[in-house]
Amino acid sequence: MNHKFALLAALVAGLLPASAVAQVPPQLPASPSETPAATTPAAEAPKPPPPPTAFAAKIAIVEFQEAVIATNEGQQALAAVQKKYEPKQAELEGLNTEIVGLQKQLQAAPATMTDEERASRTKTLDTDQKKLDRDTEDARTAYQSDLQDAYGKVAQKVHGVMVNYVQKSGFTLLLDVSNQQASQVMWIAEQPNSDITEAVIEAYNKATPNISAPAPAAPTAARPRPATTAPHTTTTPHTTPKPPSQ
Repeated sequence: MNHKFALLAALVAGLLPASAVAQVPPQLPASPSETPAATTPAAEAPKPPPPPTAFAAKIAIVEFQEAVIATNEGQQALAAVQKKYEPKQAELEGLNTEIVGLQKQLQAAPATMTDEERASRTKTLDTDQKKLDRDTEDARTAYQSDLQDAYGKVAQKVHGVMVNYVQKSGFTLLLDVSNQQASQVMWIAEQPNSDITEAVIEAYNKATPNISAPAPAAPTAARPRPATTAPHTTTTPHTTPKPPSQ
């Protein structure tokens, strides 16, 4: 018996292959007289789950997009993207000025202008207009992509500071009300000191003391939002000028 228990223990521990079990003679089942009577426990009814426990909620709201852009680092990131596209903005505005000038020249052309010269100028005008439209759309797409990338990098860090702030402040629920149309927040009655947007901005600026706010280039009426501005030009819709009536 000792040899059989030692062999079984070795098999369980993985020290012997499974074929070694065949070397152990099978044990005969005990006679019915030796088998203890099985006792069937009485079936117990399942206990109902405990009712949910209500807890006192301390709700905070935040305009997260505004908080990200209003931080010193957010302002610097936005200014850097705008600075990057200033040359392209100037290029598009210059091309638009040329198109407006060509339109005026064609409209003021004398009736003696030949059809060939008029067709050549019209073709040049059409080519410049298409180039302006194409370059403007490409610049807008690239600008928005760079802006979202810069915003996302800052937003990720601001989010960590924000979560740490609400945890330490004892809030149990945080709602982002930056865009209520895209969120599940239909309406909320604001309580005193429930908006932590400015507190998050201040907390993040304190957490990044090496980043200062950029010097304002010009007075602004409102803080910018991400992905809502793009390089633009005031283009004049092109129509083929008609020759002056004789």
